[in-house]
Amino acid sequence: MNAPAASLLLELAASGAPFALISRDAETIEVLTGDVHDVDLLADIPLHDCTGAPREVLALVPFRQVRERGFACHDDGAPLRCLVVADHIALPRAEVLAGLPATPIALRDAGFDIDDESYADIVRRVIADEIGRGEGANFVIRRDFTAEVDADPAVAALTWFRALLEHERGAYWTFAIVTDGHVAVGASPEAHVSAREGVVTMNPISGTFRHPAGGATAETLTEFLASTKETEELFMVVDEELKMMSAVCSDGGRITGPHLKEMSRLTHTEYVLRGRSRLDPRDILRETMFAPTVTGSPMQNACTVITRHERAPRGYYSGVAALFTPRADAGAPKNTDAGTASATDAAPTHDLDAPILIRTAYLADGHLRVPVGATLVRHSDPYGEVGETHGKAAGVLGAIGAIPRDRVAEEAALAARADAVDEDEPAAEPRRLADDPEIAALLASRNSRLAAFWLNPQASAPDGPLRGREAVVVDAEDRFTTMLAHQLRHLGLDVRIVPWHRVTADDVRDAELVVCGPGPGDPRDPASDRMRRMREIVTERRASGRPLLAVCLSHQILSDDVGLDLAPLATPHQGLQKTVDVFGMPASIGFYNTFTARVAPGTREVGDAEVAADASGDVYALRGPGFASVQGHLESILSRDGMVTLERLVTHALTTAP
Repeated sequence: MNAPAASLLLELAASGAPFALISRDAETIEVLTGDVHDVDLLADIPLHDCTGAPREVLALVPFRQVRERGFACHDDGAPLRCLVVADHIALPRAEVLAGLPATPIALRDAGFDIDDESYADIVRRVIADEIGRGEGANFVIRRDFTAEVDADPAVAALTWFRALLEHERGAYWTFAIVTDGHVAVGASPEAHVSAREGVVTMNPISGTFRHPAGGATAETLTEFLASTKETEELFMVVDEELKMMSAVCSDGGRITGPHLKEMSRLTHTEYVLRGRSRLDPRDILRETMFAPTVTGSPMQNACTVITRHERAPRGYYSGVAALFTPRADAGAPKNTDAGTASATDAAPTHDLDAPILIRTAYLADGHLRVPVGATLVRHSDPYGEVGETHGKAAGVLGAIGAIPRDRVAEEAALAARADAVDEDEPAAEPRRLADDPEIAALLASRNSRLAAFWLNPQASAPDGPLRGREAVVVDAEDRFTTMLAHQLRHLGLDVRIVPWHRVTADDVRDAELVVCGPGPGDPRDPASDRMRRMREIVTERRASGRPLLAVCLSHQILSDDVGLDLAPLATPHQGLQKTVDVFGMPASIGFYNTFTARVAPGTREVGDAEVAADASGDVYALRGPGFASVQGHLESILSRDGMVTLERLVTHALTTAP
């Protein structure tokens, strides 16, 4: 290593000054130094100096920031920590590796804070008490690997950073962030959100294949890719992140993929979502807190469920490390006070790159913590989810010496590299499993189940009878409403979203079309203020004769108002795709429901409502004078016939009102 680079690392370790090392490509290590400022809100992240000039900031965003969106959490007071960058240099990766310490750091009293059997019990309770009661489609519950460490924190950070660079592959960011009293070292596989030159990108990753001893092969991966549970898990998180994209992007977002994320001990499946936005990157970050892959869906209720079932605060786990970089074409914003930039100001002054804080080791006051979680869905096997937490922790724990590394797989990878190149050429990466034709075909086949609306460029709103009509969409605490609103706009409507507790009497009475949206929970719950208010809105609007569309939870409430029975399903339909008859037309629709309206088999009418139901009597849709409803989520990526069905139901509501 050259002397200046070597001396820089030694100075960083000895100085006590804050610094960050980041690897985002195979060639360089970025070194960031500067001053630390802790702030209260994302809007307070100091992107500009006192003159209004933009500056670079690396922010550690803790999970507790979900309070900014009004969501529940165990509040541990973890600071929103900002490293205001004074110097940012790039060093050759090989030279940095050669200069980093390699002596293993000793650990004491190492182990999980929640034993395997207790974690399996938590999984069972979440499936039965949360998913089984309609509180959501999936939830991520964590546990922590903990140990005591006597080493100097900065030396430990540099040592673990080197180990992750050497032994973990496929990471989006490998990093070490050292500030006073706190160290974070990780190899995050997942970019939560980025914003570059007006293009917002999200990267939902879900489905976890734990490599067998000796490494993954095409044969062992094939069974994983054919798993219904793993496939639906990925579709559900894509739906959840599209909700966020629809909130921050004018074009709602498109999905590409699926792809494989291949790492040392795990392989994940992933999609990439892209859309355009002029929002301040701090606003984008706020509206996307946090990834459903580490929380669950719907997001607001997932935070409540996490608070019920996790024993302690999350700290920075499932938050983000957010690097705000001044754009070359950016000047000062119109108003340089913190948090004032918005979509109505000039173009954003900063780009954003924000990986999720997972696969990360935290060190504070000699206490090491490596949090890991599993995504719990209706198909989850408790002991399978226990194994998933072990697998997710293994990359970090193997690197830091807490568990043995899979040396057989590492040696095989090294041998593959050696065989792939000539002696005088640099070593090549081993062949990716995604390049196998059978694996590529299995991945591509997944998209045949998905809605073309979210896969293809979205056409402009048609010049038809719906253009210019006005709609109020009532948000019942599920941001599927943002996707629904986006689709309604593509049908030509002017749409405004209003939270359930802010809907006024004027909205209910005067809106040209009211769309009552989906939400979590039991529609029969008499103690819920949200259910009571949604019932009032649906009942009053139907009684007025003015056009009404009701979706999922609101469909169930409308069904009750019509006089139908409500009952829990024997098995929740969370992330389930079904082809059902919707008034004489078969429709492939995605379902996220635990409860259903039910009629006697063969029933086609109840009062003034026409009923679309299956042979068992489960009701999928209603329509009558001025109203229509649907149990499924026409906005979901699982609804291949979502747009045409939505247009049919909206047109019916608007054209049959008295």
